[in-house]
Amino acid sequence: MRNHTSLLPARRTLRRAERRLRRRPVLLAATLAIGVLATAGFTAAAPASQAEASASLTDFALASYVTSSSTAAEEVPAASPAEQAVTDASTAVTAAATVASDIAASGLDVGTPDTTVDTSALEAAVVQLQRAQALPAMYTTDFADTVTTLTASVSEQTQGLRGRLDAAVALKAQQEAEEKARKEAEAAAAAKAAEEAAAAKKSSSSSSSGSSAPRPVYATGGAVGGTSPADAQATARAMLGGYGWGDDQFACLVPLWQKESGWNYQASNRSSGAYGIPQALPGSKMSSAGADWQTNPATQIAWGLGYIAGRYGTPCGAWGHSQSTGWY
Repeated sequence: MRNHTSLLPARRTLRRAERRLRRRPVLLAATLAIGVLATAGFTAAAPASQAEASASLTDFALASYVTSSSTAAEEVPAASPAEQAVTDASTAVTAAATVASDIAASGLDVGTPDTTVDTSALEAAVVQLQRAQALPAMYTTDFADTVTTLTASVSEQTQGLRGRLDAAVALKAQQEAEEKARKEAEAAAAAKAAEEAAAAKKSSSSSSSGSSAPRPVYATGGAVGGTSPADAQATARAMLGGYGWGDDQFACLVPLWQKESGWNYQASNRSSGAYGIPQALPGSKMSSAGADWQTNPATQIAWGLGYIAGRYGTPCGAWGHSQSTGWY
């Protein structure tokens, strides 16, 4: 026969265990409810105002990203995909603002009226991604992908504008170099012509070089309209009356153009480019007097007399200038 008295403590222990097992689901449910409320409260505490949403990209900082500087040897954790997306977005926005500023400062035409990049959509997407950091990591993936896509678009537009600006700068530099070379060539030609004129003056006889009075050597046997030096002088003498000039001015014109070209309508100065009886520089200037300026002495003489009248007043005025400077 079993002793019932000895079994009583064991039965009480079993009853207590059963009661604890029945209460455990209730405690578990209460614990889960508290966790849900805590999560909801944390989410509600996240910033939601539009003013906060429009914060500058320069203030981007993810809550989960912490850089410790307590010791130099401490390893910095690698950036998460979301953190990297924010960093890349900030770089893209800065580059877009920089290229727009550079174009405005250059004052150059880059070939498009729109010289700015709209980054508003990217900035808004970054704010949404920052808010999503309060949620589990699985919810941030879509936000990070959106930021990455918009960053690529902004970067592409920025690179396009930068390329346009670089091309405009290169074109301006080329044009400036060409203009500088042209001016240097003109200055060199003028200096060379002056040197040659001075050398010719120096080599002339001392009796004539010191006197400003013309000593013309008239050609004889010339006919108006011909091409020889004598013909050219006859043509010029016939044209003087149209300017009100007489033989005194012809006496200055003959030595002036004798010195310049020997009255040869084909005379050409290879170093300076001067051409014809009046040595027009360049010779193409005489095209204003006629298209046949290269072959017709009369066309060259007509241009030359007009040039003398406009600049020196008379052939003697041009001759005096030539005697003092070596050119006219």
